[in-house]
Amino acid sequence: MPTPMRTPDKLCAGVERHLAANEAALIGWRRDFHQHPELGNRETRTSGIVAAHLERLGLKVRTGIAHTGIVAVLDGGRPGPVVGLRADMDALPVSEEVDVPFRSRARTTYNGEHVGVMHACGHDGHTAMLMAIADALANHRDELPGKVKFIFQPAEEGAPKGEEGGAALMIKEGVLADPKPDAMLAIHIVSRWPSDHLVYFKGPMLASSDIFEIKLKGRQAHAAMPWAGIDPIVSAAQVVLGIQTIASRQMNVAKQPSVVSVSILKGGIRHNIIPDSVELGGTIRTFDEDMRKDIHARIKRTAELIAASSGVAAEVNVIRQYPVTVSNGELVDRLVHALEHAAGKEKVHFASKLMAADDYALFGQQIPATTYFNVGCTPPGQDAAAAEPNHSPRFYVDESCLLLGARAMAVSTLELLHGA
Repeated sequence: MPTPMRTPDKLCAGVERHLAANEAALIGWRRDFHQHPELGNRETRTSGIVAAHLERLGLKVRTGIAHTGIVAVLDGGRPGPVVGLRADMDALPVSEEVDVPFRSRARTTYNGEHVGVMHACGHDGHTAMLMAIADALANHRDELPGKVKFIFQPAEEGAPKGEEGGAALMIKEGVLADPKPDAMLAIHIVSRWPSDHLVYFKGPMLASSDIFEIKLKGRQAHAAMPWAGIDPIVSAAQVVLGIQTIASRQMNVAKQPSVVSVSILKGGIRHNIIPDSVELGGTIRTFDEDMRKDIHARIKRTAELIAASSGVAAEVNVIRQYPVTVSNGELVDRLVHALEHAAGKEKVHFASKLMAADDYALFGQQIPATTYFNVGCTPPGQDAAAAEPNHSPRFYVDESCLLLGARAMAVSTLELLHGA
């Protein structure tokens, strides 16, 4: 038997009615953000819209945290716990290929290159959902015990090179203080589930995330006379293949999963010139700290020794980013019935680890009672397994998921406010 709801029926129904009545506004916010995406630490337009909305609701609002972040506090009508809710606001350097009226045509400069900008990971929806939740809860503030802390975070996908940002900088600048949340929740849109389904996790749920950068230095020469130089392109190809064997052949896959992916390969500007240097980069995903350190060492050793075998010099830099995101099992057990209330029991699923990563993990290091839900975004009846994944230029969101995600988060928040 599921645990009965602790939230008074009248309050729960009132909040859900308010969300449903404002679904058009929720979708409108999402479409506006989608059409005007902004990269990390540059979310000035987005944060301006969010801050103005929260101020209209009469919340205590602070802006400019971690460059463009916002935190707002809703005081309930009587004493109780503090629940933190987080949404990420940044987009990705991706050129959109989805044919919708609000398609993004934004372009900007990223890492020295002119790129398209797209909300290819659902953060536009996360921001819109949290705005709608703030509206619904503020409409019932006198009936709420405790406080709700709304955190709108920039740069979840990573700050621009040479800048601080994201959850780490928000924490550094005191986002979790005055008041400190007793528990925190977040939600993420994913394409691997239908848009009427919710997914929860227990324990380690998202991998740690690290970046590696490799610069291979050879000696430039005419491509017709490669023996006159030292070819870093051939060495780069060998390094890529060598790195791929680390996760597939050198890690104990029975212990924990791991991924090492090369996603950047730059070198050369002309067909008849062997360049001086080539740059490689990519990501490392792990769930075990010892494996994480081991992979870092193996990448460095593999790149340096393969390069040295052909006379190429290798500079290897591994940057630790985010730790493993952990979903507090005790907290989840308290909230499963809220998810089932929102979606129906048959459409709520427990899932195991994902190799994705999120700097929400850093909030979890400060507030142990944290969790993170997924809401599907593939239209019902379509094959979610075949849907374009997050970070694809063809990533598509069935907007019916927005109301479900907002309801799930709002009801879960009410449950936490009403305690055990």
